[in-house]
Amino acid sequence: MPQAPCSPTHLVLMPSYNPGPGVVSTVRSARAAWCPVWVVVDGSNDGSAEQLLALAQADAGVRVIVLDRNRGKGAAVLHGARLAAQQGYTHVLTMDSDGQHPAQSIGEFMAQSAARPDCLIVGVPQFDADAPPLRVRGRRISNWWANLETLNLGIGDSLFGFRVYPIGPLLAIAQRHRWMRRFDFDPEAAVRLCWAGVRPVNVPAPVRYFARECGGVSHFRYVRDNALLTWMHVRLMVEFILRLPRLLGRRRTADRAG
Repeated sequence: MPQAPCSPTHLVLMPSYNPGPGVVSTVRSARAAWCPVWVVVDGSNDGSAEQLLALAQADAGVRVIVLDRNRGKGAAVLHGARLAAQQGYTHVLTMDSDGQHPAQSIGEFMAQSAARPDCLIVGVPQFDADAPPLRVRGRRISNWWANLETLNLGIGDSLFGFRVYPIGPLLAIAQRHRWMRRFDFDPEAAVRLCWAGVRPVNVPAPVRYFARECGGVSHFRYVRDNALLTWMHVRLMVEFILRLPRLLGRRRTADRAG
């Protein structure tokens, strides 16, 4: 299998919790497109940690970090990002470990980030016919709120986890806020990075949904996670109102520059 040369600044970071049978294939596909690839095993109990550790032993371009308990997607990403920063990396491309996100797009997203290192490279999902209609329609609500909270600064999709974060601004935000540790991580991180002056750059990316009989695994819980997102947007709207004069000034500056 061809393997990409290793980057000293950008790495692929996968949070992984009971990802299903396709996880090794997903990591191998990412590794063929990029190096290094790090996987943060977030307290999985399905045997995937052992499979991934064996894979890492055979490939120095793969690193597996095993957390002792499930802490949430955001916490897993931030844990990996902190370790990456300690080793001198400046950017992480986050992607799911279950095969939904497109490994073939990693190179394009990394190139976009290298050309615009101060920006957040946001994946905009291109759904196929297998995508659950309820999930597709539901994310429009969160996207509407996220764009309101940023005065339409350009977050193409607030929930899609295939994106490239600049590590420094991301960790600075996480240090100041105790939320965005679970399913609320992607939308809250995008909004707060916009507030911090990190411009989003939208790049289309295909996404796949796998049926359960095809190995698909979903940890989304409709009531629990929608309640979490609702609480997140309540908090963000309160801060948005307080930040509004500053955001309006920045928006007018951006409009003049554009």
